[in-house]
Amino acid sequence: MNLSLIFSVTIGAIVLFFGRKLFWLCVAAIGFAAGFEVAAYLVHQPSPLLAFTFALVLGFIGALLALFLQKVAIGVAGFLAGGKLATAIAATFFVQHANYSGVVFVIGGIIGAILLLALFDWALIGLSSVVGAYLISSVFVVPASGATILFIVLVAIGVIFQAAALKRIRLN
Repeated sequence: MNLSLIFSVTIGAIVLFFGRKLFWLCVAAIGFAAGFEVAAYLVHQPSPLLAFTFALVLGFIGALLALFLQKVAIGVAGFLAGGKLATAIAATFFVQHANYSGVVFVIGGIIGAILLLALFDWALIGLSSVVGAYLISSVFVVPASGATILFIVLVAIGVIFQAAALKRIRLN
């Protein structure tokens, strides 16, 4: 087993079980996985060392972005999504929506930002479970149906484990 496979399984397992707590590592793992894909697009048949280097660089950039911009990015995304959704709902149900579109957007944006920040733990549990399961299952060579079953089982294990940890934290 080469170094990148061992690294992928190790990081995948950490993200699968502790992705909510280690958000920066989850984003770094996404960057790491994307690095292998990017290397193949930028260089025709990259060497394993070059692909691993791309993966490490993108993983490092992802970790830095997650550490420094996490709450800002979540708040902005929630605000924009909430504002757009509120405007669309107003346009659907109110004839005079254009007169109040700015106010509707701001109110919807505030609600969206609050909701996304409140549901952040659950979204992160789901995302990190999927990323961890992908990193682990992509290493094993199994038939397509077996790969799907492995992936689903790993995602379920990650969600259950992290949800139990979140419940323990909230009970204390």
